[in-house]
Amino acid sequence: MQFDLNHYPYSSQRRVILGKRCAIATSQHLATLAGIEIFNKGGNAVDAAVASAITLTVVEPTSNGIGGDAFALVWDGKIHGINGSGKSPQNLSLDHFAGFDEMPLRGWLAVTVPGAVALWRSLWEKWGKLPFEELFISAIRHATEGFPVSPLTAEAWERPRSLYLPLKGKEYQPFKDIFFPKGRAPKTGEIWGSQEHAETLKEIATTGGESFYRGKLAEAIANFAAETGGIITLDDLNAHQTLWVEPISTTYRNLEVWEIPPNTQGIAALMALNILEEFDMKNCAYESGERLHRQIEAMKLAFADVYHHIGDLAHMSVTCEQLLNKTYAKQRQQLIQDTATSLFNAGLPTGGTVYLCTADQDLMVSLIQSNYEGFGGGILVPDTGIALHNRGAGFTLQANHPNQVAPSKRPFHTIIPGFLTQDQQAIGPFGVMGAPMQPQGHLQVVSNLVDYHFNPQATLDAPRWRFLRENKVLLERGVPPEIVQDLVNRGHQISMSPHTMFGKGQIIIKQNGVLVAASESRADGLALGY
Repeated sequence: MQFDLNHYPYSSQRRVILGKRCAIATSQHLATLAGIEIFNKGGNAVDAAVASAITLTVVEPTSNGIGGDAFALVWDGKIHGINGSGKSPQNLSLDHFAGFDEMPLRGWLAVTVPGAVALWRSLWEKWGKLPFEELFISAIRHATEGFPVSPLTAEAWERPRSLYLPLKGKEYQPFKDIFFPKGRAPKTGEIWGSQEHAETLKEIATTGGESFYRGKLAEAIANFAAETGGIITLDDLNAHQTLWVEPISTTYRNLEVWEIPPNTQGIAALMALNILEEFDMKNCAYESGERLHRQIEAMKLAFADVYHHIGDLAHMSVTCEQLLNKTYAKQRQQLIQDTATSLFNAGLPTGGTVYLCTADQDLMVSLIQSNYEGFGGGILVPDTGIALHNRGAGFTLQANHPNQVAPSKRPFHTIIPGFLTQDQQAIGPFGVMGAPMQPQGHLQVVSNLVDYHFNPQATLDAPRWRFLRENKVLLERGVPPEIVQDLVNRGHQISMSPHTMFGKGQIIIKQNGVLVAASESRADGLALGY
């Protein structure tokens, strides 16, 4: 597939980032530069991806951290999937949630075993070229010396302040001391650093990550849990393993789209694309309510199935093959009418993040990592800088659901790296951050590329929609008024929203041996290549 590199509709950045040897795109410019430093030292795309991911835990702590989870897709001539999510504690039980109507977002009950550190190590062990310690240099430097907080990160830091500062209990105080040391969030341009982060990254670097699961850092996590009412133990950390998984895919027109299988929601993007493929989008104008209506309704149908059937793969009663069956997609597409449907039932064939991508001429990496909602659970292990995620909030308390909370189980995950191939050749990695926005962003990016042949930068910059629930849909400012009215006439309940609601994405496309990289304007990111 050939993309028109001069096709810039809706793009606020009339430029193309091109590279012959390498390319990288991340959501924060210092992380991009960390990857470039690695390329300049002779590292490959995996080295650069891991170094950028590690740096992001420091320079964008609002979205990810050392105590989060991560997933990756890697191309080395074939596609590989890596699931870096952890399980719930072995001693967790439903009794812990007595009196709860839904899963808590803060505190120890929301913490599962963090998997990001193990994923970094697994990627490096298989493909890394430089010494493991080399990949931590940039992150350690920024944590030690401090860095100027970028505008959108400062905005994201301020938004949850009112959620975290009122938290009471010994378990929350170290978190507040590190991230709100003056009782407020740092402002744009203010220097922030953390020597605790730096020392922990040094420990991870020198031990190859072992300390986090079976050494000094693991003991610190387990001891703090024991002191403050947490459930996670040293045995839970010892037992963690990165999963190597077979990626799942579907064809959309003449392109193969790849995702990580459940426990992630990546299958939602594939299911929605299968449904959308049943429409003739070439004869559907981009600037039309009909285009958005079809995409939104396809996404509703996919979510109806995902929220009913998806959880830890070992606990699901339906298979990915069943859900991705093209005949099933055709049956589901026939449910879409000219007006909005408020609620689709699940069918049955016969639920805060950073994303980055890197590429060289041999390897391509699609990597995403997260502390989930806000900064995570509000728990930071003293003297370590390890802010623990709240990924356990992805479970449900619904009885007999495949994603019902249980011991030693991986929760439903929102973070999903994407990848594109054609005829068994790599086109490139892509991703869009933002909880349930992620598969919706994947759908819109793929359709922009395939159906409308947008330039990669314009593909990211185009105004987006976001389905919430029932008929409620958010539209980004920039969608023409006549399209808004068309959707209202079709029964959609429309609200116009700012950029913060529509995710942040990056993409690298390989065309004629040239790497084309883009990072969108909704983030503080940067794409570079040479």
